[in-house]
Formats: sequence, structure tokens, C-alpha cells
Amino acid sequence: MHAKAIVADDHPLFRSALKHAVLNVLGDNILESANFEETLDLLKDHQNIELIFLDLNMPGNQGLMGLTVLRNNYPDVLVVIVSAEERPDIIKKAIDFGSSGYIPKSTPLPIITQAVEQILDGQIWVPEDMLNEVKQLNNSSYITFASRLEKLTPHQLRVLQLMADGLLNKQIAFELQVSESTIKQHVSAVLNKLGFNNRTQAGVMFKSVMSTVIGE
Repeated sequence: MHAKAIVADDHPLFRSALKHAVLNVLGDNILESANFEETLDLLKDHQNIELIFLDLNMPGNQGLMGLTVLRNNYPDVLVVIVSAEERPDIIKKAIDFGSSGYIPKSTPLPIITQAVEQILDGQIWVPEDMLNEVKQLNNSSYITFASRLEKLTPHQLRVLQLMADGLLNKQIAFELQVSESTIKQHVSAVLNKLGFNNRTQAGVMFKSVMSTVIGE
């Protein structure tokens, strides 16, 4: 089965290597982007994208923010994280927040091919030698937050991002070019869906989860 995919990574050599690794699985239906904004533009222009390989540390992406935005706006598109970072806690968090797989950049190309085949078959893939360690990790608060985050609309997620950045309702309204009363409704909906009493709690939790620091 050939799927249309995007390789979203700012390193041209890695994009080329990854495309070569999955050629037999995905065919030539692979687009490329070098930053997160380009990735979103490609998704708007190509309605049949089924799979995205997302670099955690590409320009415009901050930790798990890109993954969250993609899962929230395009829930039917599979997102696979590719990263030089191999910490089990980051892998676990990425899976909890909706990634269909986590492929370290050190993974041999034949294994990447196998990984993509399994992901397209509906399985979640992580490196076999790290599987047990990842499974043993459990942060119930993150898992609960991730499930609630999925309930937000794209507009509500954007409002939450701006809340977490410390913007007031009036500033968010200006940023999004809507009325302040509309923002107040969005804020109330966000707090209700996430189960928080105030915007500070929601913002702190969001920042904590999204601020995964990646060094590549």
C-alpha cells in the first residue's frame, strides 16, 4: 500500500536517507519540509497526506508542540517522531500524546522500513531494545492530560498556547482577530475540558508537558 507522506526535517541528508529507506513501502509519494510552517502548508495543499515523519527539533517545532498541533488539527494523519534523542521518557511522552511511532535517527535503514510497515498496519512502533523500559514508565497525570487535550478544537488549542505564553484575553483576541467575548468562551471551554480551575494551572501544565528539551 502506497501512502502519501511528508518528511519534516531540517537536515536535507537525513530527509534523503529516510525517503530512500521507505521508498519500497511508500513509493514516490513523499513530500519534504524543512520547518514546521512548511509542514502545515503542505497539509493544507495536499488533502491526501496519510503519514508525517516529524523531527522533534526542527525550526518552528518546540518539543511536543508540533505533534500536539498536528494531532489536534489532523486527527486522521499518522505522525511518527524521528529524532536523535533516545531518552525513554521522551519516547513514552510522545506515544502518550498521539505519536504512532518513535524512530531514533540512529536506527538502521532496513529497520526503519520495517517500522513504517508496522505503523501502516496499525501498530505503534518503538525501538525493540527500548520497548520494556518505555512500557515501565507511567505518568498518569500526563496520560490524563493528553486524553483531555485531544478534546480541544484547533481554535481552543491555539487559545491555550497563547494563555500558556501569558497573554491576557484582550491580547489573545487581538492576536486571533476575534472579539474578547469569543476568547472568554474559548477559555471557559478549555478549562472545563482540561479540568482546571484557572488559566494559570492550565498554562503551567501545558508548558510543563510541551517543553521537552531536545538536543540534536
